[in-house]
Amino acid sequence: MPGFGLRGPRRDRHVLDGGEQLASLSLPVGDDGVVIGVDAARQPVTLGVNRPAAFDMVLVGGLWAAQVIAFRTVATGARVAVETARPQVWTAMAQAAGGGQQAVTIHEPGRVPPQGASVAGPVLIVRDCGAQPPRGRVTAAPWQSVLTLLQYLGPNAPRLLQNAELVGVQRVSPQEAEVVGRILAVPAADLAVLPTLDDSITLWCTRRHRQFVMTEPTDAESGLLGTARRVD
Repeated sequence: MPGFGLRGPRRDRHVLDGGEQLASLSLPVGDDGVVIGVDAARQPVTLGVNRPAAFDMVLVGGLWAAQVIAFRTVATGARVAVETARPQVWTAMAQAAGGGQQAVTIHEPGRVPPQGASVAGPVLIVRDCGAQPPRGRVTAAPWQSVLTLLQYLGPNAPRLLQNAELVGVQRVSPQEAEVVGRILAVPAADLAVLPTLDDSITLWCTRRHRQFVMTEPTDAESGLLGTARRVD
């Protein structure tokens, strides 16, 4: 499905020897990308963050969902660079991710340095710059995806939604739902649900496909980030 699943070189399968190793895994990570939740049939849904081509994503939602995606992206071996005017809300996650390695870096808006992304070192840039994010100094490129977080729809939102290859929408107001529907051609039945969504549910949209996904935190994520929430 376009927008979902990793497009890139396949790696050899890893085999776990014994139940103790299997029990130590807290997050299922496969060859297809980052597991962001489950669908209506409770089947895993993966997001192909690491790609050989530029990939722009927008999440109209809460900080919690963006941090879960960033945290799980690190678990796949990628690095994350966060561009934000509120570094204090990202510090704990950045320190916990990567098992002691500097897998997550935090930068002021407009101060993200070149990341040197490659097939061996993919990068996700998370832009948490408010409802009117400035144009990024570092943009999407091969093996470097960009996720822009919009907690609500500001004046720049239509341009960002139109230019994104993938858009996630959490609970929004009826007025915001109308804007989303007009830009992304979301069916009326799905639009009617958007103002009532649970904090853990996101509607992910590409140009052709739409899918509701429920994100359930692992124990480690709950301890670090708390429970799912739409508003901080």
